[in-house]
Amino acid sequence: MEFRHVTVLLKEAVDGLAIKPDGVYIDGTAGGGGHSAEILSRLGDGALYSIDQDPDAIATVTERFKGDSRSHIVKGNFGEMKTLLNDLGVDKADGVLLDIGVSSHQLDEGSRGFSYHEDAPLDMRMSQSGSTAADLVNTLEIGELNRILSLYGEEKYAYSIAKGIVRYRESKPIETTLELAEIVKDHVPQKVRRDGHPARKTFQAIRIAVNHELDVLESGLEDAFELLNTGGRLSVITFHSLEDRIVKQFMRDKAQGCTCPKDFPVCVCGKKPQVKIITRKPILPSSEELELNPRARSAKLRVCERL
Repeated sequence: MEFRHVTVLLKEAVDGLAIKPDGVYIDGTAGGGGHSAEILSRLGDGALYSIDQDPDAIATVTERFKGDSRSHIVKGNFGEMKTLLNDLGVDKADGVLLDIGVSSHQLDEGSRGFSYHEDAPLDMRMSQSGSTAADLVNTLEIGELNRILSLYGEEKYAYSIAKGIVRYRESKPIETTLELAEIVKDHVPQKVRRDGHPARKTFQAIRIAVNHELDVLESGLEDAFELLNTGGRLSVITFHSLEDRIVKQFMRDKAQGCTCPKDFPVCVCGKKPQVKIITRKPILPSSEELELNPRARSAKLRVCERL
């Protein structure tokens, strides 16, 4: 299955890495290989390690870059990139790129169960292994469902939807995407149904929970930082306010120096900045990119450099 994906902030994200021709780079979320291809186009005799957990993505990038000795394809989760790279004998890199979230292929391939527009088994697993979205919605208690929908989806009507899910599954398991979409539609006010698809936030929240996306992001950022050489760059694209908040705070924390009270005459904490933030404000897609790819509208790029 070819992995179709429209690469977002392609030039900007790779520009952020400040590619050195002989450097070592990591594309932690390879997808269809758009960012990887751009990195390779700027490399001389350096090396690129393209990581993805999705078997479809791995098959696509393996075929796309076959014959290029600089390209190394790694199946796994970017949240474990340090272990994955160490196992290959790589302990340092000059740049890491992360493009967080669901891909165009995963959304558009109805059978993957990410879309509320097509009827399919309720799956949503990026890795195509482990517990599915159906497992989650059919087993979690109402309080945990409410928490997930509120936190990950920022869904105003989370409790009503959670209550609807629990009531529905008393008669039969929730098995398909359209079943879940109809439950959501039946448990939000009429006005919400006119403002985009009412299931969008619920599907987003459940997808994040199924794939442990925020936990993976936090561990992936730490791994990326530890792998970076001095002067190495971390370039991260997010599509959700929760993700962007995590990236922004991570970079701010690493950039902070002395934390001693201001009335201390000398520093006793010894804390020094570990990164320099390159993007004081996030880089957003251009109007031209948004015309070509409306899905890029929520994308934000942040870049930092290890000191």
